[in-house]
Amino acid sequence: MHATVNRSSVAEWDLLLLKASSHAATQALQQCMSLLQQQRTLVEKSLPAGATVEWLPTVPPSPLRSNSDQLQQITSQWIFPTANVYTEADIDPTEEVADTELYCDQDVGAIDDYKGAILQLLSQLKLGMDLTRVVLPTFILERRSLLEMFADFLSHPDKFLRITDSATAEARMIALVEWYLTSFHAGRQGALAKKPYNPIIGETFHCSWDVPRCESSASTKPCRLRYLAEQVSHHPPVSAFYIECPVKRISLNAHVWTKSKFMGMSLGCSMVGEVTLQLLQHDEEYVFQFPNAYARSILTVPWVELGGKVYFSCAKTKYSASVTFQTKPFYGGKVNRVAADVKDPNGKNVCHFNGEWNGTLEVTPAVGTCRRIDTSTMPITPKKVRPIAIQHEGESQRLWQHVTRSLRDGDMVLAGNQKHYLEEMQRADEKSRGIENAPFATKFFHKEGDTWLFNQPLK
Repeated sequence: MHATVNRSSVAEWDLLLLKASSHAATQALQQCMSLLQQQRTLVEKSLPAGATVEWLPTVPPSPLRSNSDQLQQITSQWIFPTANVYTEADIDPTEEVADTELYCDQDVGAIDDYKGAILQLLSQLKLGMDLTRVVLPTFILERRSLLEMFADFLSHPDKFLRITDSATAEARMIALVEWYLTSFHAGRQGALAKKPYNPIIGETFHCSWDVPRCESSASTKPCRLRYLAEQVSHHPPVSAFYIECPVKRISLNAHVWTKSKFMGMSLGCSMVGEVTLQLLQHDEEYVFQFPNAYARSILTVPWVELGGKVYFSCAKTKYSASVTFQTKPFYGGKVNRVAADVKDPNGKNVCHFNGEWNGTLEVTPAVGTCRRIDTSTMPITPKKVRPIAIQHEGESQRLWQHVTRSLRDGDMVLAGNQKHYLEEMQRADEKSRGIENAPFATKFFHKEGDTWLFNQPLK
């Protein structure tokens, strides 16, 4: 019996390895799965009345199972917080505490333990295949929601506020590009590429930062910078987020649709959407985008790189900028390279950036002294978040708390079951709305054309 099992395991492994050279292997695996499902159905029909067979669960038998007394319970009927319940007025800054959680994983061995699962997943994929509806293995999850990950762009809030403090239009565009280029390293603290949770439609995340004022300011009270995000669509998966600082009269509105595809030994993620920055005291609006992201070497030690070209524009001042994220060549070359140019209304280059977005950047103005920025030594300002116990059920950290704890404990089966439970709630809600032909009612954002806008922006 044991020898048969061993030969079967070897045969399955060999079939998986043939994926790269034979589409027939994929079809054979699909046919085998179909036969197994048919066999299961026949076995269940042949059982005597009242008899059952205990199969490996595909849904959690007890989705509310808690592995810690500190976890908040999920109700059987998930009710999203509504706009008139969850507002900025309900968020007491004194209740927020610094979030010191590190979302990085250096354990290469953990990836090695799941090589078989990775190969099995690859056997089901085709080049260029859209991964939006593909269920990825639980062990690659990053222990936080995508809505929370976007907040990493404010890990240097002082640089963000410095944009509007700059005296000239040229200085403001340069400050914007500098903040942008130094904002990516904070979200990639670990050596391994991991994927945040796909937000559930209606899920929200809120946090803030207190930024000390400059010494010349008449007030010693910190400037409060707040961030609010909401998953406004499921198909396609669109995340919208809004940032504002009333004291500085600066705000940012963004919507991003993450579109992933299979690229052989890599996974590509296109960040479709737009970001609009408003500097109200200057009556200026800046528009730009996000770069694409790639998870490379998914069969060995996966790592992330950014790629593509991003453009910045300001209709009022006519200043513009372009940023090129350079992907590593197949042979030689360096990783995480980036270059950027800022141009005046006449198209003349007034400043050049060159270097690594997670290392050293050289800033070379057309007039003035060159300087260097080492992003690896820049201190990250932790965001402030209310404790899970007083968050609404639809807020990211409370919503995913059971999955997060199970991943931290290394219980991938329980984490997968809890993740499946949340996804099934979303599907059931979507099915119910489909029957009633009722669109999902967003809470903090509304759609105008192809753009999602915050309902109560700073004015």
